Amino acid sequence: MRDWAGKRYWLIGASEGLGEALAERMSKAGVELVLSARSRDKLETLAGRLPGRARAVPLDVTDLDSLKRAAEEAGEVDGMVYLAGAYWPFSAREIDAEKIEAMGDINFTGALRAVAVALPPMVARDRGHVVLTGSLSGFRGLPGAVGYAPSKAGVMALAESMYCDLRKTGVEVQVANPGFIRTRLTDKNDFHMPFLMEPEDAAERMFGHMSRGGFKYSFPTAFSWVFRGGQFLPDWLYYRIFS
Repeated sequence: MRDWAGKRYWLIGASEGLGEALAERMSKAGVELVLSARSRDKLETLAGRLPGRARAVPLDVTDLDSLKRAAEEAGEVDGMVYLAGAYWPFSAREIDAEKIEAMGDINFTGALRAVAVALPPMVARDRGHVVLTGSLSGFRGLPGAVGYAPSKAGVMALAESMYCDLRKTGVEVQVANPGFIRTRLTDKNDFHMPFLMEPEDAAERMFGHMSRGGFKYSFPTAFSWVFRGGQFLPDWLYYRIFS
């Protein structure tokens, strides 16, 4: 199990939802936190109520210079967790150019930018921890997820590539792939969401994964079998079932 005492982590996307809940869980474990998102007010409110040391460092994940400035302000950290996300459900028949660009830019390209800024110092000292947030929707294409599913698939592939390169070094890479979490993002869905989790439950599961170690964790476990199992179905059967 990971020893959290005295560690310092940079949480990107910490102002609400899973990020906020994970910040609360990590702070209770004794982790000093650098909290980042776009809203300074939300971050400062969160930092003020956490039991441990925390400070707000606002940034915009769509702007590389903003991330670089934030990294300088954050200073040396033991780990970085990328939780920033955007979501709108729509099909390929109803593509919204601005929303699909935002999902790609925040969910995937934002993760690339964050890794590009946070990872080099860890590699240089051969010590660090990077955690990325994928999704069960990233395992294979899904209806109504023409923007979200590809962006999360990209994050999951990024984590896999990093793990290939860094698995025998002192830099640990993990990816967590959650299912439905009750947030303002999933409130946009007008369909039944099986195994819907509260942010606190999802944060507890994700923190457990980070504590135990190991590369990939997809949850809830029973629900993840549907998506992971879909990878092994032939195309004709998969699309007959899922589309």
